[in-house]
Amino acid sequence: MENPIFYSQIEEIYCLPNWTSSRKICIRLVIPEGSIVVQVNNPYMREQWLHSLYWKRTMLRHRMLLSRTERYDVLIKELKSLVDLALSTPLQGENIFQIPLDIISNIVTKEQSWKTCSSRETVISIIAPLLERISASAEICDFLCRHCKESPRSYVIVEVLPPIIQRILKHTMDFGKHPNSRLLVQSYIQAINEKNDGINAVKDFVRSVHGPVSSCPHPRLMPNLVSTSLAALYSLFEEKKRSQGENLNITPYDTSTWESRHLCFLTIFQTIVSFEDWRPGLAQLLQPIPFPHDALAYAQFTKNFKLVIESICKDPRCEVHLALLGIRDDKDGWFQLYCPGSIACDDEGDLWSLILKQFLECCCRRKRFLQSLSKNLGPCMLRALREDETCQQILCAMMEFQIIENKDVQLQIISTLQSTSTGREHYAALCQKQMHLQELQQKGGPRKLALPPKSTDNDLSQLLSCGSFGNLECLSLAFTNITCTSAEQLIKLPSLRYLNLWSTQFGDSGVMLISEHLHNLEVLNLCETQVTDKGLTALFTLKNLRKLNLNSTSLSSHTFEWLKKKLPTLEECDVRYTDAW
Repeated sequence: MENPIFYSQIEEIYCLPNWTSSRKICIRLVIPEGSIVVQVNNPYMREQWLHSLYWKRTMLRHRMLLSRTERYDVLIKELKSLVDLALSTPLQGENIFQIPLDIISNIVTKEQSWKTCSSRETVISIIAPLLERISASAEICDFLCRHCKESPRSYVIVEVLPPIIQRILKHTMDFGKHPNSRLLVQSYIQAINEKNDGINAVKDFVRSVHGPVSSCPHPRLMPNLVSTSLAALYSLFEEKKRSQGENLNITPYDTSTWESRHLCFLTIFQTIVSFEDWRPGLAQLLQPIPFPHDALAYAQFTKNFKLVIESICKDPRCEVHLALLGIRDDKDGWFQLYCPGSIACDDEGDLWSLILKQFLECCCRRKRFLQSLSKNLGPCMLRALREDETCQQILCAMMEFQIIENKDVQLQIISTLQSTSTGREHYAALCQKQMHLQELQQKGGPRKLALPPKSTDNDLSQLLSCGSFGNLECLSLAFTNITCTSAEQLIKLPSLRYLNLWSTQFGDSGVMLISEHLHNLEVLNLCETQVTDKGLTALFTLKNLRKLNLNSTSLSSHTFEWLKKKLPTLEECDVRYTDAW
């Protein structure tokens, strides 16, 4: 062939039967000047050529017809044919759906053709099967957004769009690169919120995208929902701020509509947090407090968002409820935000006390955490005066660990505790404990002590409750059933230099506690214990540590290298059968 054949010249394409003489496999192309016979090697190649040529010729015809015609019936007919071809062709490749999508994107920009709701509904119903297989373009997203805003009660909102919206949430990696997709999700959520039972419709939508299983199989879905809701709330508060600005000639916003949308996107957070598998990810995303200051200063927002914070607080997993603390020591978190006297507190500190109780009962009964509470001493004493037992326990713990050095403040705490019946009980228990501690730490007693195998926490507590152990330097608890609970007893032994916890049930919280108090430790054996990197990173405070046994633990190589830098006196460290070995 000296000259190429344009696809527009091809009138017909069909297969020729095998020629009897040579059994050749051929395809005939009919053009105005005659026909061309193309020979291929095998039947598979023939089918590929046949479908490929037919697909390209038909796509060219659709592109030309749809770009030129203004008749509504012709547009609808050609759109149906275009989508049917894209879905039915046996060809595979990235262009099979992308080229029809590009053609449709050019068509939907013709606003004069889709002025009525019914015309848009027809188009959306036709192109929906294609959009379930490929991400919508910016033009199509704008077209769907317009329909959601102008016709929120349209039947396609409920019956046609959900699979398209779910695909966007499941497969979009970065809404920053696809802002139109995020706007479409926002518009869709606002549309279903305008139904008669809008809030329940929004909840049902979130439940449907999660699925009936206990763990959602789509990792991008929850972060995309959160991203969409955050962007919507930012836009709402910006809109409110602009409308309330002075000397701005703009139309006042509809307060009821604004409140409805505001509650709608808060409902998404409330529904997300109800799923146990989504709660850790949500807590991590919310830890830096990603909301604008105007939202945090708005009483209705913080009141409704308390349900989310309360659910995170009640989760027993440390990685979840600890996200309520600041992401850094110098940055406030939700715990500080709901502290009595803070901008978001509207319940006199009830939620703050609930969070404090969860921290106290879990992994935060530590010196460092109590020291951070010293700046909240005023609210804590106020709650203690109102017979809040959690705050009374906090004050007693501060006294026990000598967090407060000022004598006047100590006397004020004692007076606060003695002003209520429950406070007097806690203070009496503290005094009893201090008396026992003084007796325990008196000089005398054995220098070495070893508990028999299978001993329990109660056995250790019973042993240390009798006599003096001020001279105890070496304690072996190897092969016992000792757990992290015994850490409360171990920190009462300040002279301890050697501690053997080989093959016990000791874990991260216990290691964190002894690291804050037993600074004289020189030898520590954690072989075959349950400790992980989370607890082992706390060992950097043991500056006198010379020997450390981490054999058969969950130590990682990164943490091991970090510990070697932080413990300059470390002479020997057994890391056999770990990732650092």
